[in-house]
Amino acid sequence: MNKFMIIVGHTYTNRLKSKAFMITTLITLLFVMAFANLETIIGLFSGEDEEERVAVVEEGANLFEHLQGQLEPYESEVKVEKFEGTEQEAKDAVTDGDYVGVLSVSLAEDNIPQGTYYTEQISEYKVSSLLEQALQQLKVTVASQSAQVEQATINEIMSPVAFEKVSLKEDAKTEEELSQTRGLVYIMLFLLYFGVLMYGSMISTEVATEKSSRVMEILISSVSPVKQMFGKIFGIALLGLTQFGLIVLVGYIAVQQNKEFLDSTSISSYLGFSNIEISTLIYAIVFFLLGYMLYATIAAVLGSLVSRTEDAQQVMTPMILLIVVAFFLAMTGLSNPEATYVTVTSFIPLFTPMLMFLRVGMLEVPMWEVAISLVILVATIVALGIIGGRIYRGGVLLYGRSSSFKDIKKALQLTKKE
Repeated sequence: MNKFMIIVGHTYTNRLKSKAFMITTLITLLFVMAFANLETIIGLFSGEDEEERVAVVEEGANLFEHLQGQLEPYESEVKVEKFEGTEQEAKDAVTDGDYVGVLSVSLAEDNIPQGTYYTEQISEYKVSSLLEQALQQLKVTVASQSAQVEQATINEIMSPVAFEKVSLKEDAKTEEELSQTRGLVYIMLFLLYFGVLMYGSMISTEVATEKSSRVMEILISSVSPVKQMFGKIFGIALLGLTQFGLIVLVGYIAVQQNKEFLDSTSISSYLGFSNIEISTLIYAIVFFLLGYMLYATIAAVLGSLVSRTEDAQQVMTPMILLIVVAFFLAMTGLSNPEATYVTVTSFIPLFTPMLMFLRVGMLEVPMWEVAISLVILVATIVALGIIGGRIYRGGVLLYGRSSSFKDIKKALQLTKKE
């Protein structure tokens, strides 16, 4: 047990001090802080102090006051000013930087308002879309008045229809609960995807590096290969917990400092942070850890088959493709978690960590289904641990360029000779 802990500690400290880990962690922490301070960053680069002024030129129309009234709720985003001059003079004012654009308003043959917007940056859509929306509303008003339709009738027609979704199942989640859970599940799927991908690659690279430096020859004479394999798996797992712990801590501090902004924009509510169910968090932790153990064991075995770090990524490709497939299925399943393919694949061990977590997060899944998926997943991890340990025992003795997965057979043969 002491030798096992030495391997865990060595793997942990070796990776903790690496430049790659420090840079990755720093970039992630900066991203978390940037997200929490999104309002301040947007304010710095959006130029809020500069008014988006638009000159309005009327050609045979008297619509400026009505147009101004339509845009009053968006005065902080765009401000229209009546231009006393020709259209060309207004365009020259835009070129000089006095206005962001010119809106030329006129009446068509049927007395319906129409407009042309001139600006230097036609790719800018915020101002133009607001002007188009205001002109559209003005068109409806003018057309309705021409047809002698009362304003109350117009308001009733334009008001959104009352539509509510109600499930016939008593234990089904409401639309609001689904919306909140979807955000949390989305984040957890990303964490699981990148976590398994990153830490799995670390494990395979760690094994390959030791083999290339011939350190493995010293290790196998004092510590059993199985202890080495699981020592590296748990060492990288401890590293992952350290990294995620830092991210959660910095994220919590940043959220608390910007709580007012997050609450006002409903970001925390949308992401599911305002009403997190304990059961969802427990499932997230369980499936994350089991998913890590599953793929980490595979990564360690694959890493033992190569003796060069440049070959480690190549031999990891099939496992990475499986993770990508699982992630793709989970992402598409977010919009339809009750789909048959989601249900079926949630019982396949390699896909269970993502797909079953998606289901338990979004739906009311019977406990027996969750239990069966967990039993299958744990049994697969145990089986991979036993078989993988035997492959690893012989794999660490293989040197030279790895040609194919036929090396697994060679590794098993070396194990039998011991």
